[in-house]
Amino acid sequence: MKEIIFYGRGGQGAVIASRLLAAAAFKEGKSVQSFPFFGVERRGAPVTAYTRLSDTKIRKRVPIKTPDYVIVLDPTLLENIDVTKGLKKEGHIIINTKVPQSNFPFSKRFKVFTFDAAAIASKHKLGSKSAPIANTSLLGAFSKFTGEIGIDSLTESIAEGVAVKTEENVKAAKEAYEKAR
Repeated sequence: MKEIIFYGRGGQGAVIASRLLAAAAFKEGKSVQSFPFFGVERRGAPVTAYTRLSDTKIRKRVPIKTPDYVIVLDPTLLENIDVTKGLKKEGHIIINTKVPQSNFPFSKRFKVFTFDAAAIASKHKLGSKSAPIANTSLLGAFSKFTGEIGIDSLTESIAEGVAVKTEENVKAAKEAYEKAR
């Protein structure tokens, strides 16, 4: 079983990203779970979303404490949240930022991928220039970096599960997949 935690802020699409990832994995025959945790429910407040992917039935029904992957939609959250807490020794962290992975002190202990998903989101007019919604871009990068889901099942899930700017979100995920290294 693979466990993923998304860290974002209200309005950035962490919960939707979690659901889309689960939907894509389900299309590939996996058992899945996706659920959010909200503190203060307001735009801009920290939001955590969880996804589990497994080749066998998932019986756990608790929040994820030891993730395999952490996806950070808003790098300012790193100032107040320890995203490495409980992360497995071989865990991966994907951060939406222009900052090189070597700039993060935890990059010596974990596999860190940094990716400017916000730039791709802005290019496709997802969100605003000052607050791009980079969730589908980050999922495209996640697909490439980890191989946990295929880009085809991801884009199909986006096409079915995103009601606003569907085509732009699909294109953003594909572009992120192609540019991720």
